[in-house]
Amino acid sequence: MEFDFLNPVEDEVLEYCFGLSSQQLGSKVVMHTQDQFPDVNKIKLAIIGVLDNRGQSIETKNISLISLRKELYSLFPGNWETSIADLGNILAGNTVSDTHFAVKKIASELLKSGVIPIILGGSQDITYGLYRAYDVLEQMVNIVSIDSKFDFGKDEEELSSTSYLTKIIVDEPNNLFNFSNLGYQTYFNSQEEIDLIEKLFFDAYRLGEVSNNILITEPVFRDADLVSIDLNAVKSSDSGNFISFQPNGFNGKEICSLARYAGISDKVSSFGVFNFNGTHQESILVAQIIWYFIEGVQYRSNEYPFGSKESYLKYIVPLDEEELIFYKSDKTERWWIEIPFISNVNNKLKRNTLLPCSYDEYLLACNNELPERWWKAQRKNLI
Repeated sequence: MEFDFLNPVEDEVLEYCFGLSSQQLGSKVVMHTQDQFPDVNKIKLAIIGVLDNRGQSIETKNISLISLRKELYSLFPGNWETSIADLGNILAGNTVSDTHFAVKKIASELLKSGVIPIILGGSQDITYGLYRAYDVLEQMVNIVSIDSKFDFGKDEEELSSTSYLTKIIVDEPNNLFNFSNLGYQTYFNSQEEIDLIEKLFFDAYRLGEVSNNILITEPVFRDADLVSIDLNAVKSSDSGNFISFQPNGFNGKEICSLARYAGISDKVSSFGVFNFNGTHQESILVAQIIWYFIEGVQYRSNEYPFGSKESYLKYIVPLDEEELIFYKSDKTERWWIEIPFISNVNNKLKRNTLLPCSYDEYLLACNNELPERWWKAQRKNLI
């Protein structure tokens, strides 16, 4: 029933894939056609186009993903064993809310089946529909947004790509545990918005901070459920987007590296690339972003949920007022820090939990300093 919202992949794309070699990605993806629909129980990744960008401030008419799909399917996969299907497109509903509902229903069904939805196109407010898909799982959700802006809006403001975060925070059921922004540019965000990020104990990393050391984002992705990319976070000289010109932003290599980190994360269960304007140059970049995400999924280490503690080294760091417990994986040498459960308090978390962290944060603790993400997680747990 949920998949009735999906239209088959365009005939032009199917004909293009028919002419590809058996080694190219288009020959290895199961397609939704007029005659058949892929068996979701036999796939790991599902590509879905959303042809609704009414939430953008600059609306592109007649958005098409044909060029994007051709660029993606012309690429050669690595030594992948991950099964992929293209489920076709969600057409724009009568209202934007109708489109969000379709995204929610389809993504919910995929998540319940253990399939990772990859959403292409559409304005970034589609992230709200993707977030609501987690309602059926009854779990707290961590969102990572790669964006130059925080996308807050006034309570009474209509839902759009620049205000969807407010609706996520305000609407019930409130399943949001943490929000992390990667790549914000200060001059695009008011001081009030920056202060609100701090007040809510969310995480935000400036563009320069990430560009100078992209490794700091790996623990952030490792704790994410939903990753949302605003293509306006990429500078126009690299994206080819001159409809809404961006002189500064991530370059092509950086945005692909971030997509790969998202894919490698064992916890990321949905991924979206939004505010696509349909230019050919942008299609090439988005195709490569998706390629790197799939590449990351292929090389997941399956360390989440946290496995047997015999596979980890435990480090106890005594501080003046706290005792911090770190774990280091023997398999990948990645680090975690324990967030203790506080009894007799209304916690969002119901047990001790582990927060992904970096070796640098362990060294910080050894110098008698509390890692910032640790105390933010502690306080967020009590909100």
